[in-house]
Amino acid sequence: MRTVNLFGTFFFLLLNCLLFRIEAEAATLFQESFADSNFAARGWYDNTSTPTTTSQQIPGSTASAQYHWALGATVPDNGGSMRHKFTPSNTVYVSYWVKYSANYVGSGVSYHPHEFMILTTIDPDYSSLAFTHTTAYIEQNVKTGGGVPRIALTDGANIIQNKININLVGVTENRAANGCNGNTDAHPGSCYNDGTEYNNSRVFDASQAYFTGTPGAFYKNDWHFVEAYYQLNSILNGVGQPDGLMQYWFDGTLVINVTNLAIRTGEYPTMQFDQFVMAPYIGVGSPADQSFWVDDLTVATSRPTPGSVAPSPPTDLMVN
Repeated sequence: MRTVNLFGTFFFLLLNCLLFRIEAEAATLFQESFADSNFAARGWYDNTSTPTTTSQQIPGSTASAQYHWALGATVPDNGGSMRHKFTPSNTVYVSYWVKYSANYVGSGVSYHPHEFMILTTIDPDYSSLAFTHTTAYIEQNVKTGGGVPRIALTDGANIIQNKININLVGVTENRAANGCNGNTDAHPGSCYNDGTEYNNSRVFDASQAYFTGTPGAFYKNDWHFVEAYYQLNSILNGVGQPDGLMQYWFDGTLVINVTNLAIRTGEYPTMQFDQFVMAPYIGVGSPADQSFWVDDLTVATSRPTPGSVAPSPPTDLMVN
């Protein structure tokens, strides 16, 4: 009997590895060049009024998406979230070019602006963004000296609200993975009351600023190539295993690498990523009249082979 159990465990782990490898070799899920504002025709929905501009784009591109906050505004001029569904996947890779205005200061506090989000099959097409069964974030936070790349997770809708700060790991899989119901892995989360109920988050920052106000390799007013990758953890015998992964690259350099991560529990063993959202948001209101631009977005199931990722264009080739 012991031999059978060991074989079954080995087979399950091997199958998970094969599934991840198959997905890693899969094709692009969708791409967006921002060549024009006819986003609905290309599969975007919800708010499809994101403006495009022909005055800020990477070499070879004809236009980019423009996000502008007026002083005190919580959302950019064009309003709320623009969403795009894609084929459900255990892994998701996102890449894009981004440029910030020379006076860009973000939120001015230690949280926000939110920029890009990835949701899962457990939440509906028009789900809320901050209180879900899982939301993954890609953004940067302007701290002292510049903008620090950030990736984050939340799964507030999974919190057992009458068991706040009680460790339920090993007791039940019907609980949150990112805080409030115990530590699922070696990466502790936060638990806070948002005024209505408890919510949670796990935030992972780069070790230094990569979007700065000083001309040079990290100048925020130049175009930079951002990549992020998320891999859901496996489920074994109904229990979430700490083998998930989150990564962030700046101009081809890996600057955040989070391993041994549990993103989902056994409560939702078939949960997969399936929705990408562009939803810049500053909850406290923008402390400046500021902008950023996005170009050449790709959403896929894996990162391209090392060496095939486009490098950051030289400053003297920037289209201003």
